[in-house]
Amino acid sequence: MVDVILGLQWGDEGKGKIVDYFAPNYDVIARFQGGANAGHTLYVNGQKVVLHQIPSGIFHEDKINLIGNGVVLDAVTLKKECEKVASMGIDYKKNLYISERAHLILPTHRALDKASELAKGNEKIGSTLKGIGPAYMDKTGRNGLRVGDLLDKGFISQYIKIRLKHQRLLDSYNFQEDISAWEDEFFESIELLRDFKIVNGEYFINDKIQQGKKVLAEGAQGSMLDVDFGTFPFVTSSSTISAGVCTGLGIAPQKIKDVYGVSKAYCTRVGSGPFPTELNDETGELIRKIGSEFGATTGRPRRCGWIDLVALNFACMINGVTKIIMTKTDILDTLPELNVCTAYNINGEEKNYVPFQMTQVKLDPVLKSFAGWQTDITAMSEYESLPQNMKNYIDYINKFLKVPVKFISNGPGRDQIILA
Repeated sequence: MVDVILGLQWGDEGKGKIVDYFAPNYDVIARFQGGANAGHTLYVNGQKVVLHQIPSGIFHEDKINLIGNGVVLDAVTLKKECEKVASMGIDYKKNLYISERAHLILPTHRALDKASELAKGNEKIGSTLKGIGPAYMDKTGRNGLRVGDLLDKGFISQYIKIRLKHQRLLDSYNFQEDISAWEDEFFESIELLRDFKIVNGEYFINDKIQQGKKVLAEGAQGSMLDVDFGTFPFVTSSSTISAGVCTGLGIAPQKIKDVYGVSKAYCTRVGSGPFPTELNDETGELIRKIGSEFGATTGRPRRCGWIDLVALNFACMINGVTKIIMTKTDILDTLPELNVCTAYNINGEEKNYVPFQMTQVKLDPVLKSFAGWQTDITAMSEYESLPQNMKNYIDYINKFLKVPVKFISNGPGRDQIILA
């Protein structure tokens, strides 16, 4: 049996804390896509930790953690993550496994990412410059190097062949930056990688399922950044939705049971791209300030706005969401009035669907107003004790989406989750 936790918005929904919260109920926690562009923030014993590639179950010592084949792996970032985890007393080598089919991010992938983004000028998509896109391009172009290749004696010659190909592309961009330091870091880091438990991920995970083990699949980014269904071209390079679990881990669709969709009580987005409910005013700035809305990976300020139920309904549909987890509800505690987007006004007509290309139409959100609860909810632990205005807000979202909000996060702490 496999349950899934994934984001329903443009990422940054707080999935790391949620996976950490659910991890005790599972035997295996597995990342199924994305790479070091993810930033899953956890608070462990009061200490803030940001994980980029290691599954968020790593702080539970009796749990198996798997980096699946759908992930593009940055060995340099992984080494730094491992050092951080080890400093907190966790023996990561004991329970961290890596699929041999996971593709490697090379130094030249990072260079190509940077060169490509610079060349786009004002049309840049807001890449994290981690080499994610170029690595996935090599994967689909059948040129990439995979973790399993590290165990091949011909790895260096394979690396040189790809590097020469990448250099020709970099020359076409007139990219002059010296990446020799990146290469030194890379080769140092892959020596550590060779010492990991590198496994045939699809057999590994299916054997666990056959044994009756409970698996939690952890997604990165969010549904509205999906390469097929997101706000293209301002998307990531992987399948961020529940279908990506099957290709990213090698499991059959019928193995998936519950899909837990994570959504903030409002909306944020990092980088470029359409954002119908964005608030370019004092309220947006206040939400950013109270919510510390700055990218966990890049540090960039996040754009903030009201919750978008049209996009959320779309995300629930394509993922088959069975339960919603609403995060950062406490950030709205002081606001006297809240709004939710219930439809889009597209070229003068009210629509309840996500259009093919948001940037090619005149789109304005249709908003419904709610009275704020103006109460500190961070110490509350029971749904019944929540302010009535907050319950009204959540009840409306339940009815609109026809998917229940079952868990409400009211603070960053592990224990700050209320069952609805």
